Amino acid sequence: MHTHNMRAAAAAAVTFAAVVASAAPARADTVTDWNGYASNAIVVTAGQPPPAAVLSFAMVQGAVYDAVNAIDRGHRAYLPQPRAGRASSEDAAAATAAHDVLVALFPLQQGTLDGLYRTSLAAIADTRWRAKAGGIAAGAAAARTMMAARANDGRGGAFTPVYATTPGVYRLPASLAVDPAPWVGNVRSFLVPDVEMLRSDGPNPLTSRAYARDFNEVKAIGALHSTSRTPDQTDAAIFWQDHAFAFWNRVFRTLAAQQHLGTADSARLLATTNLAAADAAIGCWNNKYLYNSWRPITAIREANTDGNRATVADPNWTPLFDVATPVAPGQLPLVTPPFPENPSGHLCATGSIVRTLQGFFGTDDIGFTATSSRSGTTRSFRHLSDVLEEVTNARVWAGIHFRTADVQGARLGETVACYLQEHYFQPAR
Repeated sequence: MHTHNMRAAAAAAVTFAAVVASAAPARADTVTDWNGYASNAIVVTAGQPPPAAVLSFAMVQGAVYDAVNAIDRGHRAYLPQPRAGRASSEDAAAATAAHDVLVALFPLQQGTLDGLYRTSLAAIADTRWRAKAGGIAAGAAAARTMMAARANDGRGGAFTPVYATTPGVYRLPASLAVDPAPWVGNVRSFLVPDVEMLRSDGPNPLTSRAYARDFNEVKAIGALHSTSRTPDQTDAAIFWQDHAFAFWNRVFRTLAAQQHLGTADSARLLATTNLAAADAAIGCWNNKYLYNSWRPITAIREANTDGNRATVADPNWTPLFDVATPVAPGQLPLVTPPFPENPSGHLCATGSIVRTLQGFFGTDDIGFTATSSRSGTTRSFRHLSDVLEEVTNARVWAGIHFRTADVQGARLGETVACYLQEHYFQPAR
């Protein structure tokens, strides 16, 4: 059945468990259901890599928020929307907005998405016929607004990475793998007025003490056979190599349930976190290709060229992230990521998300336990700030980042989150 026919008729998973005080059993609603469907469509079926996937998540969740908020009217819209009747169905609005954005992004998945959409609409009681029709109209309007706002925004644009043999400059990996989404840094931002406000300080000069300090730290603790890295640190490094935004959206869904968020607040949680993370990714990739800095694997093997007396080359040095390192069954081997080093992509994302969650809940005391599909292991955190600290360390333990890149990435993400909190999603007056 075509989408317009469904509307006419209507008008006519990696396991995640959060642990928080007074936690209730997780429950699903239309907003979180469609976030799960979106994750499957974006990450599993379409196979988008993290920096591209978060842009899709942001579009879906931004539209869902605007559709629901047009009815609830509790906060300012992300994009301007016509008000919907207060009696309109927020569930129908959420399902329609998510469905329509996903179909626009992934037309080849329309058959599957249409089936999920029919199921969502069927779950809305027929006695609320007018409410359902009003919700569908609000959702369709929000999706159209989002797609119009993101037209010709630079997604998928042409981009040719530059490789060199100059000391400090990023090298083409030995595997010949290439960045699947180098264009992300040229995408128009979702929140900040100009990506220049996200400019990071960049890598330390090769001859500096700070560079040598970072170099020697990762050389020792990030090596494949490091004698200073503990088994728990090894686990943490692999744990955080899960697909960042599939992982975090699992976290968001469960936090929404365990914090007893209503439909409107669930929609706002998913929109704020994903929109902040999208701009963090854009800013991060813009910086990566501006600085075009080499990874530890190259820096350590070619240290005899860096002009720093405090660094010593090891032509055979190999990071923990190597095909020899065991991962969970069915997972791809670990490798050094095929794009420039500074700033850290995971930390740009984590910084934006942690700061946004702290602002949303008004506390750092949000604890959770999560399972990573990459490592197959489970880790627990008492506070959101504990997550940021562990991810910062984990990328060094993995042997793929200098600490400075992690710190700068987290700072970039936090800048986006602070801008969001100051300029978007305020309570309606």
